[in-house]
Amino acid sequence: MTDTRRRVKLYALNAERQWDDRGTGHVSSSYVDRLKGISLLVRAEADGALLLESKIQPDTAYQKQQDTLIVWSEGDNFDLALSFQEKAGCDEIWEKICQVQGKDPSVDITQDIVEESEDERFDDMSDSGPIELPPCELSRLEEINELVASSLATAMRKEKLAVALENDGYIRKLLNLFHMCEDLENSEGLHCLYETFKNIFLLNKNALFEVMFCEETIFDVVGCLEYDPSSPSPKRHRQYLKQLARFKEVIPINNPELLAKIHQTYRVQYIQDVVLPTPSVFEDNMLSTLSSFIFFNKVEIVTLIQEDEKFLNELFSQLTDDATDDHKRRELVLFLKEFCNFSQNLQPQAKETFYKTLSSLGILPALEITLAADDAQTKMASIDILTYIVEFSPSVVRDYTLQQINNTDEDQMLINVVIEQMICDTDPELGGAVQLMGILRILLDPENMLTSTNKSEKTDFLNYFYKHSVHILIAPLLANTAEERPAKEDYQTVQLLSLILELLSFCVEHHTYHIKNCILNKDLLRRILVLMKCRHKFLVLCALRFMRKIISLKDEFYNRYIIKGNLFHPVIDAFIQNNARYNLLDSAILELFEFIKLEDIKSLCTHVVENFGKVLDEVEYVQTFKALKMRYDQHQDKIKDRDRTTLDSVPSILRNSRYRRDQRQLEEEEEMWFNEDDDFDDGEAVVPAANDLLAKKLDSDLASIGKIMDKKVETHSPKLLNSNSKAGGGLLNNNATVGSPPSPMQGDKSSTLFKKALVDYEGDSDEEEDDEGNDSLAPSPKRARLT
Repeated sequence: MTDTRRRVKLYALNAERQWDDRGTGHVSSSYVDRLKGISLLVRAEADGALLLESKIQPDTAYQKQQDTLIVWSEGDNFDLALSFQEKAGCDEIWEKICQVQGKDPSVDITQDIVEESEDERFDDMSDSGPIELPPCELSRLEEINELVASSLATAMRKEKLAVALENDGYIRKLLNLFHMCEDLENSEGLHCLYETFKNIFLLNKNALFEVMFCEETIFDVVGCLEYDPSSPSPKRHRQYLKQLARFKEVIPINNPELLAKIHQTYRVQYIQDVVLPTPSVFEDNMLSTLSSFIFFNKVEIVTLIQEDEKFLNELFSQLTDDATDDHKRRELVLFLKEFCNFSQNLQPQAKETFYKTLSSLGILPALEITLAADDAQTKMASIDILTYIVEFSPSVVRDYTLQQINNTDEDQMLINVVIEQMICDTDPELGGAVQLMGILRILLDPENMLTSTNKSEKTDFLNYFYKHSVHILIAPLLANTAEERPAKEDYQTVQLLSLILELLSFCVEHHTYHIKNCILNKDLLRRILVLMKCRHKFLVLCALRFMRKIISLKDEFYNRYIIKGNLFHPVIDAFIQNNARYNLLDSAILELFEFIKLEDIKSLCTHVVENFGKVLDEVEYVQTFKALKMRYDQHQDKIKDRDRTTLDSVPSILRNSRYRRDQRQLEEEEEMWFNEDDDFDDGEAVVPAANDLLAKKLDSDLASIGKIMDKKVETHSPKLLNSNSKAGGGLLNNNATVGSPPSPMQGDKSSTLFKKALVDYEGDSDEEEDDEGNDSLAPSPKRARLT
């Protein structure tokens, strides 16, 4: 069937007693040979796949609820529900079910008897007939209460009691007695009615909820639940719902059905969350139908609002209008937040349609305005809305930001607005900043980025972020680390820096050449390690964690950067300053060096031992540094053995000239490579160098990083050069080359650059490994050219 009458949503109740969406399709009933009986079949709307094939069992209890729902159980704790788009379709399938079971279609439940244990059947043998309720009189209230309470013991009696209460209109009669008891101030009767209605809720029957939650009776039901015998005085729930809880109609709702459904859902949610006593462990699953009632109400509200184009257009028009005052805009955003919250009950396909509708109406441009609002409530609600969108479909936000490249100022781009609000969060605990950082993390996660032949979201979005946004993100970090110590160490500043470092650590782990370019271009690791001198230890650990994340990549390009910048110095200094105290910082630093030892990162091992060995030799309470020194000695022994073997195999006429190449020239060439690489337009995609010889020498990562730009090191700021020189051997100005006389090979800079490998790799030529034993920072010696 393809008509709308048979269009349904299939739901299944999960272990947490929440309804899971299984898809939208069309339902039919037909004979299935395999099941040997008439069965309900639901085929997916999108591809015709079979979503449900369920035989109509003669003894299964099917329930019809709210005119468009059919609910039943298959096996233990496996409940299914069909939600029909139209009442007519529900009636057709209901008639078919009743026909198979031989029931009258006018009933709302096809079976009174449910499967029970043998003990329950034995208990009920003497009472197999329908339950007869006593006359609804004040003098019989205690008897009525005892009857309802005793019926909760078995499933059979619960079913029979629910049928009796519904058929006799007993709920309304009990509510009439409630009015009499209140008028007479009959406390004993009111306490009996409280217990009675509390137990009626535990019957877990939708038909009874339909009666109790209608407009005429719901306040009386709430009134009954005000008189808890364990409370010295009655609660004021009705007063709250009628007087204190104000319905805010930010935009007039002209649909009376929608208006009634909103009021009903709010009141029933209040009953579940506030009025009803907290269910015990044994009662927890006895209110699943109440949760289902609220669930389907919310789905219906979202559907009705989504279909009202006039209402939504007016909502977004006022939201983005400059003339809208702050109070009005706050109410509009709070409504939109609640609207998005209700949409979480939709199935994925319907939810996708929902967010596409909001996107087409301009929700993201609206959020650019409301995120920057001065009002705290407006801002927090906007963050919640953006979180809903990003968690469901980050691609929607990425597509929107990529469209802004050519027509929006950089400071008005959505991602930059998010970063700015994160940086400028005035909350001392940075609650909003934490949430915004989570949003950025999802958007920057390559795992949920789309890649296809015609569309590469990952490449486009990362290029966008590193060109237009990353400099805003790291601005507070650079501003606070311009000197040898952090400029500001107040709690709010260090909390913000810890969030930025957490996000940057995520980028190091998940991004490749983009973040590598950023780190080298901004000398970012050196600036971050300034925070090792912060008095807040959690920020010190954040800085250390960032360096640990870089080292864990075992990327020789990063390793050379660390060695040239002498960037282990602040780590060793923090370790010495900690003075062997047994704390998290001590353990984290030791783990860093354990990793270098276990992973046998030769270049770092050599650098640490040769530059800090004397200081670390004094550490006796752990064996980490002794083991690192042993690993270093092993490397040196291997190199000496290899040197001896290699020299023996070289003709004696060449031995004296083999290592004659000017050391200063080598260092100048290596320095030139870094200098030429460092200056480029932020965020531009880096492509491998065209020169074939260089491409052979460098691995794929280095080729990506090693694009030589036009600007030279002279364009760098004096501040960066000065800070590097202070640290001893900066990235851009190696001290070993300062004051060096001109090299005889200086006239052939480009050729010598391409003839020298930047990084020593395991498995490279013997000459490069030989070099490790002499000077870990020196370039690899090459054979003398015979010309």
